[in-house]
Amino acid sequence: MEVVAAQLTAVLLVSLRIAPVLAFGGPFAMLRIPVTVRVLLSLALALWLVAGRPDATTARVMAGYPLPGLAAGELFVGLAIALSLQLAYAAILWAGRIIDVQAGFGLAMIADPTTQAQMPLVGTVFAYAAAIVFFATDGAHDLLALWAATLDFMPLGHGFYTGDAHALLGLVASLFAMGIGLVGLILLVLFLLDLSIAFMSRTLPQMNVLLLGFQVKSLAVLVVLPLALSLSAGLLLRMIRLSLEAVPRLLGQGGA
Repeated sequence: MEVVAAQLTAVLLVSLRIAPVLAFGGPFAMLRIPVTVRVLLSLALALWLVAGRPDATTARVMAGYPLPGLAAGELFVGLAIALSLQLAYAAILWAGRIIDVQAGFGLAMIADPTTQAQMPLVGTVFAYAAAIVFFATDGAHDLLALWAATLDFMPLGHGFYTGDAHALLGLVASLFAMGIGLVGLILLVLFLLDLSIAFMSRTLPQMNVLLLGFQVKSLAVLVVLPLALSLSAGLLLRMIRLSLEAVPRLLGQGGA
């Protein structure tokens, strides 16, 4: 009975390493999944991890580690993974917000039915495209492998490591630079249109340049957006891979 109780406790603890990703990490935060399903999925994945790595999980519980410390450490690891994924989607939404402001869509925000929050129009399109790329390129399998790998270099009871702030800053800089690359084509088109409209305003001062600019740039975004989406799949995949690969460095395991 003691072994069974230790296994159940280990499952509950390891689920804290998984639940934050399913609750807050992209792309799962963008999916309308009931909370009960998220909890059951976290417990099922935790049971699989505990069964595959008893030395790194059950043995740690039976060694007499205090449960509050174990729970806090597991939650720390889960939040680090969720943060890494969420940074990628934050960079995508930020880049989309730039396009909305430049094209005049900033006045018309859309409500995300999942988070009940206002989201940038173009950024939401790219975010859902990133979710499609994530599931189409075995991103879920890579996430499972990451959870299993964290138990190898950071077993139960070793959740609190000194993270690398430079790794976090480097990840943020890389992701947001790639976010600009996602919408670079659209930004170039809008910049050229702004130049053209500026020249027209000098030669035709009686023209309503503001109204013309909104109309032309909105149409241009709608025309160029499908092309930008088709060219962005590789960069979206790179952003997802980078966010997953950065987790060991964020947890203070740069050589893992």
